[in-house]
Amino acid sequence: MKQRVITAVIALAIFIPILLAGGVWLEIAAAALAVVGVFEVYIMRKRIIVSMDFLVTILGTLALVVPDGFYRGWFPKSFTRLDLFYVFSIILLIITVLTKNKFNFEDAGVSVVSMLYIGTGFHYLAAVRNSAPGLGLLMYALIVVWSTDIFAYTFGRKIGKHKLWPAISPNKTWEGTVAGIIMALIISGVYMYFVPQEYSMTTMLMIAFVLSIMGQMGDLIESAYKRFYKVKDSGNILPGHGGILDRFDSMLIVLPLLHIFGLV
Repeated sequence: MKQRVITAVIALAIFIPILLAGGVWLEIAAAALAVVGVFEVYIMRKRIIVSMDFLVTILGTLALVVPDGFYRGWFPKSFTRLDLFYVFSIILLIITVLTKNKFNFEDAGVSVVSMLYIGTGFHYLAAVRNSAPGLGLLMYALIVVWSTDIFAYTFGRKIGKHKLWPAISPNKTWEGTVAGIIMALIISGVYMYFVPQEYSMTTMLMIAFVLSIMGQMGDLIESAYKRFYKVKDSGNILPGHGGILDRFDSMLIVLPLLHIFGLV
């Protein structure tokens, strides 16, 4: 517990000033976090880090993380982040040929999904903060995710009796899941009373409901691939807390949804 607290204090001392500053500082931080995330995937898979496919996967992930305006002046006007992502995806497929399937089609598929999952998620960490709604919208998302996690865990331990999905995450319960959603709605509602958002309170609460569910789904997604790779944590960069993917599993799913809902 002491180690967890110390790690949390140090991480927050670093992360909060970057979050408040926003701009290029958060874009650099998002890129660094994404690189660590890809590294964790490769370690979980027991893949060689010093390899061409790892380098291409990193570059493909960064192609999705960087802000949209990064490509202006470098490529044709019609060129987007997804175009460069496609190029790196094709390069991964070419590597399957060059390595005579030592790096195979399934390996390439995992790398492509990792690029999308990690790259898009961390792209919107910076994009949401640097958008017009800015810090207020990002805090809304963080409050929904954090309150869901905290109260799902608390109520799950106290009153949880019915397992949510034991094959994937044996400790999660339906009682904790429902309690997490309810508390996320209450706490985000209080937050929005003092920090109004772009849409009406009713609309934002409906979005919060979906985000709370999808945040928990993000947690289950990470539990699924950790169980598949037979690891307890995605990494050990955060002593007592695991890896970067352990800490951002919900946000990697929730943040892009803010764009899908038209908030960014």
